[in-house]
Amino acid sequence: MMNTLSPSRRALRKQRGFTLIEIMVVVVILGILASLVVPRLISRPEEARIVKAQQDIRAVEAALQLYRLDNGFYPSQEQGLQALVTAPTSAPLPRRWSSEGYLASIPVDPWGNEYLYLNPGSHSTIDIYSLGPTGEEGGEPIGNWQ
Repeated sequence: MMNTLSPSRRALRKQRGFTLIEIMVVVVILGILASLVVPRLISRPEEARIVKAQQDIRAVEAALQLYRLDNGFYPSQEQGLQALVTAPTSAPLPRRWSSEGYLASIPVDPWGNEYLYLNPGSHSTIDIYSLGPTGEEGGEPIGNWQ
């Protein structure tokens, strides 16, 4: 009896799926790739938090600069960043505090701590910073000087 299947049909019959060895090779390759890529992706959340803190600091700094443009000085260290949300009631009183405020609320850093504000009394130097991931002095702070 003669085989009536054409050569192309015979080839299709033989290639119905992947063999177990082919699937295992692919799984091993994917495992190797994952072992190389996953450690790099795991470190990204901390980098994202640092970038978020830097953006928050820039936003607070911009609000402080608007405050200074309106009033001629930055809020005192005692008034702190709260002076950007509600009008200060202690000296030095702002001359033209914006009725809408300068920030809707004071942001907290990505680690749940308040941003710190230093105003040594100079009209041109202020520091806004976060204590960073450790939340403690002596760590690696993130500030507007970076």
